[in-house]
Amino acid sequence: MSQQRTGPTDGPDFPDLPEATVARLPEYLRALHHLAEEGHDTVSSEGLAAAAGVNSAKLRKDLSHLGRTGTRGVGYDVTLLIDQIEQVLGLTHRRAVALVGVGNLGHALAGYAGFGSRGFRIAALFDADLGRVGEQINGLVVRHIDDLPAVVVEESISIAVIATPALAAQHVCDRLVAAGVTSVLNFAPCVLSVPEGVDVRKVDLAIELQILSFHEHRKSALTALPAVQKAKRGEAEVAS
Repeated sequence: MSQQRTGPTDGPDFPDLPEATVARLPEYLRALHHLAEEGHDTVSSEGLAAAAGVNSAKLRKDLSHLGRTGTRGVGYDVTLLIDQIEQVLGLTHRRAVALVGVGNLGHALAGYAGFGSRGFRIAALFDADLGRVGEQINGLVVRHIDDLPAVVVEESISIAVIATPALAAQHVCDRLVAAGVTSVLNFAPCVLSVPEGVDVRKVDLAIELQILSFHEHRKSALTALPAVQKAKRGEAEVAS
């Protein structure tokens, strides 16, 4: 996943966190919630790092940016750390999200139950296709894109998800920004142009698969290398 940043977002009382740390905080939060559900009151840095899939030195450095250090021999208080990370991520209340584009991907996203447990609620669904307008998905009625400005105000929406075809994504983004949306999660396979003060996160599943393809290609090449070297040695011996 990639991010476009167009301007500073830190206020005078807000921690100035490295982007890499911000990207890992949700993983820590997910792991902490799982630990809390299992009845753990405290967790060591090694235990939390393993649950989040990072090394413990990186985790300790990340949490030190929050002013949080573990107690020697005890570790981190799970509940307190959850509260602090949620505070930093702005998850002390459920954020309303608009979703534009209810094709196959958008339909699946609209029905995803995981948003609710992570601090978000899909508050409105939009599409430009009149054949989709009026359809009900997961208890929400799909509205026409022309209703966007009024609904953004009514629902206090600042975050939106774009799940439209690439050709429509920039136009949709422009309309979202004009309506007052300041953060966009873009699933369309294109780069969006946004004004200063608007943040964009891009999710391109094809790119992720291409990266995995590279790793598979490299593994195949490394596996084949010993056989190639052995064959070359055999050819050299025959030639001599």
